[in-house]
Amino acid sequence: MKFFKQLYINPLFFYLVIGITILFGISFGFLPLFAISKMLLLILFIVFCLDIILLFSKKTGITAQRITPEKLSNGDKNPIGIIIKNNYSFLIKTKLIDEIPIQFQIRNFEINRTIKSFQTLEYTYTIKPNTRGEYRFGNLNIYTATALGLVSKRYSFDGDALVKVYPSFMQLRKYDLLAFSNRLTDYGMKKIRRIGHTMEFEQIKEYVLGDDLRTINWNATAKKNNLMVNQFQDEKSQNVYMLIDKGRTMKMPFNEMSLLDYAVNASLVLSNVIIKKHDKAGMLAFSKTINNRVTADRKGLQMQYITENLYNIDNAYYESDYSKLYAEVKTNIKHRSLLILYTNFETLDGLNRQLPYLKAIAKNHLLVVVFFQNTELHQITKNKASTLQEIYDKTIAEKFIFEKKLIANELKKYGIHSVLTQPENLTIDTINKYLEIKARGIL
Repeated sequence: MKFFKQLYINPLFFYLVIGITILFGISFGFLPLFAISKMLLLILFIVFCLDIILLFSKKTGITAQRITPEKLSNGDKNPIGIIIKNNYSFLIKTKLIDEIPIQFQIRNFEINRTIKSFQTLEYTYTIKPNTRGEYRFGNLNIYTATALGLVSKRYSFDGDALVKVYPSFMQLRKYDLLAFSNRLTDYGMKKIRRIGHTMEFEQIKEYVLGDDLRTINWNATAKKNNLMVNQFQDEKSQNVYMLIDKGRTMKMPFNEMSLLDYAVNASLVLSNVIIKKHDKAGMLAFSKTINNRVTADRKGLQMQYITENLYNIDNAYYESDYSKLYAEVKTNIKHRSLLILYTNFETLDGLNRQLPYLKAIAKNHLLVVVFFQNTELHQITKNKASTLQEIYDKTIAEKFIFEKKLIANELKKYGIHSVLTQPENLTIDTINKYLEIKARGIL
């Protein structure tokens, strides 16, 4: 029974049978072809049996293994490794069909390779998940054929492998320590001119060319008989919270990934930058309830706590209750903090419904509202309108784009900072905003 489950007859065999059948038909009008047709049929049967004997002569003609990472990075291309070893003493042709998780909806995955005798083939392909959660791989199926190519033997390996997709830790590695390097501009980060300096004193040092003359310490200068200046550093241990709206407005997809997952990925990277800058990072997610709370801290396991809570944010997309967000901030965030709110407002009316709560939060904290440009609308405005319908579409798109700018201006009127960004630039723009606030010392 197992023999028949592993045996697959290739199309080449049927093509040859059809060809011989045609010769038999022609032989009714041309009798010498009949003997040739019988001879060809016999040869085909012998070669067919020989092909089966060659493939099934070894119980384990090949061995294979799928190499998957411990976890996958959401929104990034993740490498999946395949190792195939040919144990036959002859060259084989392989067709690899990996049962990729159903989330990808890939039904035509196939890799064809030729492997020489007793050689090992290593192959890598990539997958790009677009949602967090558990991804389950099925069997790694390999159909093996000899150079004759009449039949194939199926081998199955590594059935039912479970891999979790976490927020984009690949982006985290990419931006790690960029806040302290001189390569920030290589990644689109702006240089922020410092306005004055923060008041956290670090040390007194000798004046060198380029130091701010306003920081000269005259008492120390008189004692040392040499120009001495006070050196200041950025204030540390300031609280920074990521407030992630997981309501309906964050369900909108861009490049097959929801705005919520863009916000989750950006929050992970920003949390790492915050902790590296010696500030305290915390977070919470909200819709109709408040979930995934992490109190701001910079202890050793803080990034692990934040990563796990970002991974566990559910995608139910209920209506967001900003009154509960205000109550949570009022009750549990006592000290003045930087609050970075990831949300999305499509219209000015949508903002005005939540504006009283945002103004109340901004009274005691520095609030930054991060919301999104609709890149598809921008594309419509760039296209040339040639029909009446296209003119209507372009006009409406320009109206919605202008309304986004009105939302930013409305927030500015009440002292609320805002970041209007495209989803693909979210991480860079939020890091820029954080570094700008630190440089200006306005927290």
